[in-house]
Amino acid sequence: TEDNTSFVEGNLIIEAKRESVGGSDFTSSRIITSGKQDFQYGRIDIRAVLPEGQGLWPALWMLGSNFDTVGWPFCGEIDIMEMVGGSGRENSVFGTAHWDDAGTPAKFGGTTTKNSGTFNDEFHVFSILWNQNTIRWYVDGQQYHVIDITPEELSELRNEHFLIFNIAVGGTLPGSPDNTTSFPQYMIVDYVRYFQFG
Repeated sequence: TEDNTSFVEGNLIIEAKRESVGGSDFTSSRIITSGKQDFQYGRIDIRAVLPEGQGLWPALWMLGSNFDTVGWPFCGEIDIMEMVGGSGRENSVFGTAHWDDAGTPAKFGGTTTKNSGTFNDEFHVFSILWNQNTIRWYVDGQQYHVIDITPEELSELRNEHFLIFNIAVGGTLPGSPDNTTSFPQYMIVDYVRYFQFG
């Protein structure tokens, strides 16, 4: 809902709440740039604090701008950052690319884990460096994953994409919230910076 998004002291706040709306037990929000701003190559930096708790699934990600016409995975997907909440997993984040490989969804991802604390403790910068040859993933300037996107079957990863920020509640990766999950939870975004090559 729009009510789950706000700006506080210059920060974008996405809030996940335990409340019944439209037959669902939780609400959240999703911010998308589709139809407003597309991106192709360059560096994207997102400085954010992540939520925590069983059943929470915050993500900063991208879908191909042709999603409405070709669907997923044919549009391609670039996950700049995903975190799976609960079970002590809030100290790790993932970076993944998804595409179609001859009619079969394909993916290639990497992960990085903090030495101490969680991604809820303080702001971190989640980044990709993207050109016609590779996508590289970083946390706080440290690379932890790279993919070669030159093969023809990965061509959708060389097209324009739009950004999506959201906190999913429940889902295949985190499972459902339980009695250990406290609400509300927040993803706080300080900035999004896009540096275009060229």
